[in-house]
Amino acid sequence: MTMPVLRLFGPARQSAGVARIDLPGRDVSEVLAAAERQFGLPFTEVLAVSRVWVNGESADAHLALAPDDEVAVLPPVSGG
Repeated sequence: MTMPVLRLFGPARQSAGVARIDLPGRDVSEVLAAAERQFGLPFTEVLAVSRVWVNGESADAHLALAPDDEVAVLPPVSGG
């Protein structure tokens, strides 16, 4: 099983309490499911409105991952 790194930004980082973590998963959906189990409902709620990128490119849940891949959770940004 691969161990890609999950990088979290903004509210995703705040809800998880970490900026990066290695999580098991053969594809994006497995890594995100592992994160939801580890970080609970506050993270799941942020994830529901976030974009997910792999190695700097938009990715869907079924994209296969390699051990050195980076999965990033990018919540929407608000500002004024």
